[in-house]
Amino acid sequence: MKLRTALALALLLGSSLIHAAAPEPKLLLPNFDSLADKASESVTITLDSTLLGMAARFLDPNNPEDAAAKEVLSGLQGIYVKSYTFESDFAYPKADVERVRKQLSTPGWSRLVEVRSKKEQANVDIYLSVSGNKALGLAIISTEPREFTIVNIVGSVDLDKLHKLEGKFGVPNLQLEQNKPSAQK
Repeated sequence: MKLRTALALALLLGSSLIHAAAPEPKLLLPNFDSLADKASESVTITLDSTLLGMAARFLDPNNPEDAAAKEVLSGLQGIYVKSYTFESDFAYPKADVERVRKQLSTPGWSRLVEVRSKKEQANVDIYLSVSGNKALGLAIISTEPREFTIVNIVGSVDLDKLHKLEGKFGVPNLQLEQNKPSAQK
């Protein structure tokens, strides 16, 4: 009987370790629909793999920028964006934003960037979901007194190529493009 219990415990622990090593790259975002009425501007983008495939068809393969974006999209399963701007400070539920941020403190998520400005009361966090040597997702949370944005990119994320999506499909300009050598005179 002890052997069965030990085996069951080992299987349970092994299963937990597998799940801990491979976090869920798709975040559970709160329903912020009620904020749309309070916000002076709101943006919600929900592109699952089907919609991403449809959107990729509209990209011009003869345009180098579009071709590069299409290549990046081929590895993605979804792009989810929630962004709200308000006329007054902290009109949004900070607790809901913190619940999203808490999901990123689980094993498998790694913080790439953390910016805190006490003067401007602004925070920016960029996280990467990693399993082994593979990036499974990216999350960005940006908060300011009158604005917050949450971006969740799910799928194979290649940071070297991600900058090709900046400004497209709701992905903000992350300035991830690597510095190019300056031309010599």
